[in-house]
Amino acid sequence: MSEPARGWLTESQQRVWRSYLLARAHIDEYLEETLRSYGLSLAEYELLVRLSESPEHTIRMGELAASVGHSRSRLTHTIKRMEDHGYVRRVSCASDGRGVQAVMTDEGYELLKRAAPAHVDSVRRVFVDAMEPEDYEALGRAMQAVLAVAD
Repeated sequence: MSEPARGWLTESQQRVWRSYLLARAHIDEYLEETLRSYGLSLAEYELLVRLSESPEHTIRMGELAASVGHSRSRLTHTIKRMEDHGYVRRVSCASDGRGVQAVMTDEGYELLKRAAPAHVDSVRRVFVDAMEPEDYEALGRAMQAVLAVAD
């Protein structure tokens, strides 16, 4: 095995990296467990949130995929599942007819309104309230820096 261009991670860097991986898995499982009682996955919940924030609860599929960091293929499968449950529907774009838009149904909106308080409480418990305010601010800056590299 060849050495990385900038060298191996230090013990401290490795400890932080592994803590991040474990924390991410813990947070995801905690949030998934809360949403499970509403018949939703975290990915489905996040799609409903994005749709609820869009004008007329409608957004182009490509834009929706980008907003949640999903591939178009993954988004298509998730939206299909949600469509089968009656939470969303897909329609041709009125502006050009070539694109496809996801539209949140009334049933999807009602489900989101029921699930949101429990989800927000779980985000607070496992993430926001688990940190000191200055650590939370620092983490926000750190995640923005990480996202800037991906761009």
